[in-house]
Amino acid sequence: MRLFIAVDVDEQVRRQLASVQKQMRQAFSGPGVKWVNPDLIHLTLKFLGEVPDRDVPQVCRLTEETAHRHSPFEIRVQGIGTFGKPPRVLWVGVLDSEKLAALAEDIEKTFEKAGWPREEKGFSAHLTLARIKDPKAGGAVERAVQTQPPRTFGDVWVDQVVVYESQLSAGGPIYTPAGKYDLNG
Repeated sequence: MRLFIAVDVDEQVRRQLASVQKQMRQAFSGPGVKWVNPDLIHLTLKFLGEVPDRDVPQVCRLTEETAHRHSPFEIRVQGIGTFGKPPRVLWVGVLDSEKLAALAEDIEKTFEKAGWPREEKGFSAHLTLARIKDPKAGGAVERAVQTQPPRTFGDVWVDQVVVYESQLSAGGPIYTPAGKYDLNG
């Protein structure tokens, strides 16, 4: 099973992100860009990849234990940019949040102690709007980003962490919750 641990985004923010995706599509309508379905936009805390079925209960237990050590908090979704040279990901940012960083680090440490490898890159809170497959498209997307005014997309109340199964299909990924755990520390 392909798994990741995430925070969901509320409907109001999803609508704002769908709007910016629409604007960006108008600014750049070429091939080489795979847009994320707004209903699937989430904030990934840890990507686990392929996990044997027998290990799924452990993943859920570790996630639940970690979630229970944290209190709910709010994050602000703001800014737009790209990752990579040439750009490979179009994203919107999440303002630095000590509570979000602490939650992500706690998940990382908890899973590392249980034998899961630590992420090579440090945690970078963002929401992916598109994946860029073509370097030429990446340059065009980067230029389109530079024309975007600074903006805030909304605030998200974080009171739950979700373990998602990700099934890849020709029509795009399908995310199914394997477990949802409240922050109640």
